[in-house]
Amino acid sequence: MIVFIIRNLLSCVGIIMLLSYLMTRNGYFRDVITKKETTLKEKILLSIVFSLYGIIGTYTGIPINGAIANSRVIGVFVGGLLGGPFVGAMSGFIAGLHRFLIDPFGFTSFACAISTLCEGILAGSLKKKFDKSNHKIAFTLFYGMLAEIMQMLIILIFSKPFLSAFELVKLISIPMIITNGIGISFSISLIHSSIAEIDSREAYQAHLALKIADRTFPYIRKGLNPENAKRVADIILEMTDFDAIAITDDKRILAHVGVGEEHHKDGSEIMTELTKSTIRKAESQIAQTKNEINCTNNNCKLKAAIVVPLKFDDKVKGTLKLYKATNHSITKSEEALANGLGRLFSTQIELSKLDYQAELLTKSELKALQAQINPHFLFNTINTVASLTRSSPNKARELLLHLSNYFRNSLNDPSDEIDIYKEIEALKSYLEIEKARFGEKLKIVFNIPEGINCKLPPLIIQPIVENAVKHGIFEKAEGGEIILDVKNDILETIIIISDNGMGMSKSKLEKILIEDNKNCIGLRNVNERLKAKYGQEYELKIRSEENVGTTVLIRIPHESKVIYND
Repeated sequence: MIVFIIRNLLSCVGIIMLLSYLMTRNGYFRDVITKKETTLKEKILLSIVFSLYGIIGTYTGIPINGAIANSRVIGVFVGGLLGGPFVGAMSGFIAGLHRFLIDPFGFTSFACAISTLCEGILAGSLKKKFDKSNHKIAFTLFYGMLAEIMQMLIILIFSKPFLSAFELVKLISIPMIITNGIGISFSISLIHSSIAEIDSREAYQAHLALKIADRTFPYIRKGLNPENAKRVADIILEMTDFDAIAITDDKRILAHVGVGEEHHKDGSEIMTELTKSTIRKAESQIAQTKNEINCTNNNCKLKAAIVVPLKFDDKVKGTLKLYKATNHSITKSEEALANGLGRLFSTQIELSKLDYQAELLTKSELKALQAQINPHFLFNTINTVASLTRSSPNKARELLLHLSNYFRNSLNDPSDEIDIYKEIEALKSYLEIEKARFGEKLKIVFNIPEGINCKLPPLIIQPIVENAVKHGIFEKAEGGEIILDVKNDILETIIIISDNGMGMSKSKLEKILIEDNKNCIGLRNVNERLKAKYGQEYELKIRSEENVGTTVLIRIPHESKVIYND
């Protein structure tokens, strides 16, 4: 008889475990179960669900001697362990009340109702201890069996006549203690392992989204255009299991790679109603069949898709589309991946606008620098040329040529790059003009080997040298020397401008590159342009000591290291 009871109870346990597993597949319940703090509404919902498990355990039980050998405790006890005291007590009360109401005159009905409530309260009180336990299977097995022992004692105490209760307990105690203890332990293990599996899958998708975002970063940050969209789509297609990837603006396909690219042509108007719906509703859309995609080409092989809006300025400016060539193939984790990429790309596009605005600001500051320097410099140079016209006409002509070369370089677009030797040539023109004005007070040494392969923005070296001339050398009565060293490293070109001029104090050095320093606009502009183009680590390095001199170090990365380079 005991073997018969155990076999039938194990069948009941299997049903409860199956229901527990199915519950973990529901994202809402999974989120509620794993939350540290739940609302009253969520607690009531959990109480109802786990009490229903308890009621199912009652209905699937085995009638024995006017009582029922059942698995009611599993749902109630699991609810208390996962949901806490409120859920344990409420689910125990509901399941216990149901047990009493279906057979109010049964000799164990009242005892079973009381024991079910007590088991729920016990489980709820154990939640904190359960959460901290490193051996959850052993924990639940022990306390699950203990709960069933408590139920047997309650039956003996409250059920009359006592001899009938004793005979019942003798018959059902071992099967129920063993099977329900195992059932509680296995249900908890199943729920936790299922949640862990889903969390692991979602964590992988989140990690994949970040890896994709990292690889696509240089292109997305440049904004939505066909060339960048094509590169981004290629990367996503390579790194995921999707059969086609497309990126659109709000009217046209910017790029489509993979299945269907023969008719979803780059530059053509958006063809699928699914995409148009995403743009209108400003929310992601999922299609699991070809009809739901609703492509205007009847021969389209794309049969499932998720389309995510790309938003900035609180408006949909485009979409990211991920396709599969099989019906009903978009999974929840892939949906999470697509939505995650959509959010990341939207943020990066927003940042690209900030980059563009920063670039415009840098350009305007450079123009301001040119406007500030050139009139004063031009006035002084013209005076020098005028003074040499009669005494040394050839020298005057030479200075005019240097002046022409200097201005040709300073008027370059700051977004362009020039060869370092052209920058040095313009610098030499500037220095020749200054030497004509100040004579032997200014000495220049160039240590520039041949074969330096370096391109850099214009007006990077000259403002620093000019700063050394004005504030370092000419403030010394005896003048001084400026040394320009250039050398190639493995990853970068290193430019060092040093002088033996006046130098500066530590406090002045700390303030030299700050935004409100009006006296060092040239240095600050160079510093900001270097950081904007190459990254924070390529800012100017400045060392200085009063009455000793100043050294400024510039690093220009080789082309493969440039942050925003393709």
